[in-house]
Amino acid sequence: MKPSCALSVLALLSVAPVAHAVDVVMSGGPALSSKENLREKGVAHDKWWANFIRAATVRIALIQAKNPDAKITWIVYRTGYERRGKEDGKPYVQWINDLAKKYKVKLVWVSSGEGAIKALNNAPRGGEKVDSFYYFGHSNLYAFMLDYGNDIQAASTAWIHESELGQIDRNIFAPNADCWSFGCYTGMSMSYWWKQTLGLPLNGNLDSTQYGPVSNGYLPKGNGKWVKGDRYGG
Repeated sequence: MKPSCALSVLALLSVAPVAHAVDVVMSGGPALSSKENLREKGVAHDKWWANFIRAATVRIALIQAKNPDAKITWIVYRTGYERRGKEDGKPYVQWINDLAKKYKVKLVWVSSGEGAIKALNNAPRGGEKVDSFYYFGHSNLYAFMLDYGNDIQAASTAWIHESELGQIDRNIFAPNADCWSFGCYTGMSMSYWWKQTLGLPLNGNLDSTQYGPVSNGYLPKGNGKWVKGDRYGG
């Protein structure tokens, strides 16, 4: 190669855009104790308000241990923590703000499923790609339930349903983005439609999810098999 050609190639490489990565963590909200205590023994949820917050900080710490300079966006359903904080007499919203500052991540508060989708679509900027997406919160086989048992007992008023996945811009994701749902039963349906709609596997469990391990610094544990949505129902 002639020197001038070599210099031209190097010049092109030096100005070629580089796709930087952003990691996204999403936390749904907790149920109210006053509503859950009305349910039959053994089925009440969220005795601890911070299950989905602690799980998120475990994930954030794992990302930063691998890459201290990682860019992280943390999407949190604010309404759930406002209501639970009022019930418990605790400043949970402020505590979450403090955690975001401690871990030096971008915190985005949302109040609806539509808002959560918008926040996800806006997470990457200027050629960035979403390198990982982790959801912590209530779910059923059809939806991420950002709210559950917080507004209406044993019901959800804010969600991202599998039929709404087309509102997520599939182009925001890196080709091999690592996507996980730590909600219950996601692997039975939503994982399949995530892959069909967005072109990426969504690791989901076929059974319920236990959040006990987060107290010891581990990610939640699925009671059943983890699947990637390669086929409907598993």
